[in-house]
Amino acid sequence: MMRLFINSLAASAGGGLTYIRNVVPHLAVRPDLRVTIALSSDLRKEFREFSNINFLEIDGTVSWRFWHEQSTLPRLIRSCQADVLLSTGNFALRRPGVPQILLSRNSVYTSADFYRDLRARHEYRIWVDTHLRAVLARRSILWADCTVAPSEAFAAELRRWTGKPIHPIHHGFDREAFFCDTTPLAADVQARLEGSDPAIRLLFVSHYNYYRNFETLIRALPLLRRLLPGRTVRLFLTCKLRAGENPGSYDPHAAAELVKELSVSDMVVELGAIPYGQLHQLYRQSNVYVTPAYTETFAHPLVEAMACGLPIVASDLAVHREICGDAAIYFPRFSAQVLAEQIAEIVQSKDLANQLSQAGGTRSTAFSWRQHVDELISLASSVLEKTIRS
Repeated sequence: MMRLFINSLAASAGGGLTYIRNVVPHLAVRPDLRVTIALSSDLRKEFREFSNINFLEIDGTVSWRFWHEQSTLPRLIRSCQADVLLSTGNFALRRPGVPQILLSRNSVYTSADFYRDLRARHEYRIWVDTHLRAVLARRSILWADCTVAPSEAFAAELRRWTGKPIHPIHHGFDREAFFCDTTPLAADVQARLEGSDPAIRLLFVSHYNYYRNFETLIRALPLLRRLLPGRTVRLFLTCKLRAGENPGSYDPHAAAELVKELSVSDMVVELGAIPYGQLHQLYRQSNVYVTPAYTETFAHPLVEAMACGLPIVASDLAVHREICGDAAIYFPRFSAQVLAEQIAEIVQSKDLANQLSQAGGTRSTAFSWRQHVDELISLASSVLEKTIRS
């Protein structure tokens, strides 16, 4: 039996939360594993039913967490008699005492677009902080015995960045788990959806951050008005464009001001965060899924949208093409004009919308959390065996 220690202290929002929420149930049913997971006390509440997994609750600030991990986790790993460490949050332990697999899934560290964006916004503090984190992320890949990326496109980027071998293992999708929650959407959210009828509903699932490129999407809205005369368009966001309403330190002020400047306040509906289990209801009440992100590693909402039958318009990134294939149409990542044209094309062509919807339903079946866990554990066994032989 392999004893696996998972460091998921970085799982606080977005893809990190989606990841740990989905892998824990599959780890819990593996008879060949004994699993210990370090995580925050808030996240621990979500896993009360998994009594066969040992959870260690550790809280602290982000800066405190890194140094605490380096000094404290090796001792905890030894006390659990772990065979392999899985570090899920981009940063590895320098001397964990056991073979270590690192999951690297943050593309801003290697994104020239992100650094340019920060300079244009005069976000010099975040620019410096990202550079420092990038140094640690790169060193982490050098420290780890093996690094896993969630897509081949991002794995190739990491190989160019570090010169090290990187193993691509797609993140998964659990259709049964995703659709099982029948709890209705909050009454105010449902009312805002129903109040938009008969509008064309565009959906973008993301908390606000700079690399998701909200501003290009907002700039496309007045263009859509001209391309779709007589049609009402609403863009639904699962965030609020107000300071303090989103995880992290990204300032949504510029996006909010752009909404006012372009006179599209009537087109933007800020729903705020939607519970993960209820997201499928939001997808299914939308007409087109859009993502203008200018850097990405996997993009879980794309798989979720495909599984819900939504046609997709995505920025032309190698990652997006790898995930969606022919289930999406693509636009240059900073072109609001082409984005608007692609959305209008789907709205005006039922055949194209149906084609994308059907392709997405098929494509979504290619992703499986069970398969992801199987491949990850197989890799862990190989790393452990190699360590024992050496």
